[in-house]
Amino acid sequence: MRILCVIDSLGSGGAQRQLVNLAIGFKEKGHNVSFLVYHRDEFYEQTLKENNISIYEIIESNYFKRLMKMRRYIRKGNFDAVLSFLEAPNFICEIAGLPTRKWKLIVGERSANPNILKSPKLRIYRWFHLLADLVVANSHENIKMVRKINPFLSKEKCHVIYNILDSNVWKMQLNYIPFNNHKFNLLIAASISNTKNLHGLIEAVNFLPESYKNKLKINWYGNVGDLDYFYKAQQKIKDYKIDEIFSFLEPTHDIIRQMYLSDAIGLFSFYEGLPNVICEAMAIEKPIICSNVSDLPLLLNNRYLLIDPYSASSIAASLIYCMDQSIIKLNEEGKKNRLVAEKFFDKEKIIEKYLSIID
Repeated sequence: MRILCVIDSLGSGGAQRQLVNLAIGFKEKGHNVSFLVYHRDEFYEQTLKENNISIYEIIESNYFKRLMKMRRYIRKGNFDAVLSFLEAPNFICEIAGLPTRKWKLIVGERSANPNILKSPKLRIYRWFHLLADLVVANSHENIKMVRKINPFLSKEKCHVIYNILDSNVWKMQLNYIPFNNHKFNLLIAASISNTKNLHGLIEAVNFLPESYKNKLKINWYGNVGDLDYFYKAQQKIKDYKIDEIFSFLEPTHDIIRQMYLSDAIGLFSFYEGLPNVICEAMAIEKPIICSNVSDLPLLLNNRYLLIDPYSASSIAASLIYCMDQSIIKLNEEGKKNRLVAEKFFDKEKIIEKYLSIID
């Protein structure tokens, strides 16, 4: 089949990583796969080129002209299927199919953002899903939201397919040193923005007794999504005198390695779809401290490690619980996570699920 993958850019985001991994899986199965994007970002460009997946860019600042150019490209491409991720690319692909189309259109919802229930613009986007063949989300919570907005979407048209994990993730074997440098090393991989709740984590760390502060190290990998938010966070860290606990680092292709060398993975967001970092942490047998949102409580059943993102004391309590565990207990927690990951995130299973609905 000729499959076109459509997304805004090839940046370092979770949706981009998922679509790139799916495209590689389709290619390995013998399909002709290409990408269409409309913002320039090279983070995953080399990965696609190494897998002989072509990329077509339409860089146009005028929204209407961009829509028409992308519509023209899709309609002339002789594709068997178009798979798009994120609301704006989904809308463009749905409009591209008017008045009629010959290709199958699958649109992907990737974030259980509660704002879609309130924002007129985000609600309208979901009504255009009636023009798609199928709507796929990576969480049951996301599908519930979409169908609440657009009750005319049938259950048969909506599918939940969890995230795909690259096979290399499962094979990771490094010389992990527990509590390296006598610290509990917590890694977070997320953009720095209000949604990801850096300020809540800072308040939680400030709540910790001094003995726990002295043994905690937090490495946060991610782009700065909101400069003002980040500057205020840095000032707060300085005021609380917890500078030595926090390190902020650029996104890296080597993030799985850094996760493997950490003692636990954290994510304190106010909302999520199904975060890649949580799926990957489960696959490499890491304990996870994360928000009690979306489908995460279905996958992670240790209530002591599921936090209320609106409560700094809840975050602090989970940090203390995790730091109090022996390495044996932390390893047991990680092994439980691995079993769940094997059941839900296996690459072959996910690729087959997508190909079965595309075909």
